[in-house]
Amino acid sequence: MPLWTKTVNEDGAGSRIDVFLARTGPLSRSAAERLIVQNRVTVNGVTARKSHRVAPGEAITVDEPEPLPSEALPEEIPLEIVYEDDDLLVLNKPRGLAVHPSPGHESGTLVNALLAHCGESLSGVGGVKRPGIVHRLDKDTAGLMVAAKNDSTHVALSAALKKHEVLRVYEALVRGRINQEAFTIRAPLGRHPADRKKQAVRPDGRDAVTHARVLERYDGYTRVECRLETGRTHQIRVHMAHIGHPLAGDTRYGGKAGELGLDAQCLFAKELAFSHPRTGKTHQFSLNHPFFFTSAIAKIPT
Repeated sequence: MPLWTKTVNEDGAGSRIDVFLARTGPLSRSAAERLIVQNRVTVNGVTARKSHRVAPGEAITVDEPEPLPSEALPEEIPLEIVYEDDDLLVLNKPRGLAVHPSPGHESGTLVNALLAHCGESLSGVGGVKRPGIVHRLDKDTAGLMVAAKNDSTHVALSAALKKHEVLRVYEALVRGRINQEAFTIRAPLGRHPADRKKQAVRPDGRDAVTHARVLERYDGYTRVECRLETGRTHQIRVHMAHIGHPLAGDTRYGGKAGELGLDAQCLFAKELAFSHPRTGKTHQFSLNHPFFFTSAIAKIPT
């Protein structure tokens, strides 16, 4: 069953097919490569080779991936589910919970918890290490996330994210006083040249845009709301540090260890809104401030 189809226009002509799919479709490049290897991508009805370069007028079709056993194992980890139906679920991820298995975090992740909660009902587009994961939050960032229970929902939500049709609003406490009331940070992001665990503003990075507005000013700190136009790794943390206002507690990007009682960045995803892929109905969710956030503000000297 086709997940996605696209006719190549002049703008995409000449690109290798995995690159074309990543740029114009809802898939990441790694997901596109995986489906090409599985013979799930066709060009004018013929199975595509990874080396194929697309031409104008070609019809590209992506079919559902083969069912794959998850490398992660189900674990009974408590989840705070905000909303759930047959296609997706929205949850409030706590601080300290990694989203998916990775070196050093092979278990005890959100994926392990989702596998226990949903059983076999999780999308496979993200691969065996990331079933159901449409977008992610940093391990120490709390807040709202949506997970997909089937491939069609996953693809539709991923496409909506690429088209900036999913509202994601965060709140952060940053160091220093920001005098502007509202501002936009446009600075491309890529892997830090000296530290693979960090991201950095770099001219050859991927486009990254954060819209921010000041909510409240304190002595030495500012509370800001950040709306993501793009969703790059560590985007808010790097962007705020880039303009000289690192997140309180974010030692990786310029915050101070232990300040205001924080053991990680003072950041949470407070709002999420999207159109449901099956019904078209708009779903909106919001959270109150978590305890670590209000506790940090209460410790600011007055």
